[in-house]
Amino acid sequence: RLDEMDVYSNILYVQDQSMALSQLAHTAMRVDKYRPETCCIVGNYYSLKSLRTKAIQYFQRALKLNPNYTGAWTLMGHEYVELKNTPAAMEAYRQAADISPKDYRAWYGLGQAYEILSMPLYALYYYKKACAVRSYDARMWSAVAGCYLVLGKRREAVLSYERALQDDTEGIATTQLAKLYQEDGMQDEAAQCFIQHLQLRYLATTVHPSGTPTLNDIVQGVVVQATEASALLFLAHYYQNLQKQGTSFLDTAALCASRLLEYPGPEKEEGKAVLREIRSRSSQTVEMNM
Repeated sequence: RLDEMDVYSNILYVQDQSMALSQLAHTAMRVDKYRPETCCIVGNYYSLKSLRTKAIQYFQRALKLNPNYTGAWTLMGHEYVELKNTPAAMEAYRQAADISPKDYRAWYGLGQAYEILSMPLYALYYYKKACAVRSYDARMWSAVAGCYLVLGKRREAVLSYERALQDDTEGIATTQLAKLYQEDGMQDEAAQCFIQHLQLRYLATTVHPSGTPTLNDIVQGVVVQATEASALLFLAHYYQNLQKQGTSFLDTAALCASRLLEYPGPEKEEGKAVLREIRSRSSQTVEMNM
């Protein structure tokens, strides 16, 4: 049976499962090498190996067998994008959209193609088409927001990122929206976005977390990469200066800053500076209380 195996091959491709995809391609060729699904599976295998021309040949074979095979048109469009053949990519995506207007990947691909051509207004149009089909996908709304930013429509960009945040399970929109809030002087909102981003990354890398993690759990357990370092640095400064009903949050600030000591970027030195300032402030408080 090869039904839906092309969809399974897409999953293996996204997961970078080269060995499993190779085995699936060999099995499909043995079962029926003249099925369009088989050609698509083999095309995905060659794509994962970055053999673009070979992948396109197999997607074209699939389309000879079934000219209305939307997935093959879309995947071939992706290959042409990688080859920087934007006109061919756009033609492939248009064919897919004409055959299946409900296929968000075709609309999204057209949006990306127009972005490559530095035509944000056209890109926005197609990204909105993708959103209409797949309104729960944070990637679609983030793409819309990015176009609005390029077009100088900041308010619309913020609203689009806020919409993306409702379904963002990967931290796609969190840091972008946080930066916009930060630039607009909305520090509390920016802090919440950065915390949400760290929580998402913490949950993605923690095996079977028990219960709802506290902020301390998140800060201590998150893997610190570039975006996480930026978030931790902002939160270190934010909590360093935060006072609510006479309560100080210097311990939280120190925890955020201390995680930056593990990171090799410039944030490490800034984290050290925050810790020095916290120690100095704590010493002054002790002296005043003596």
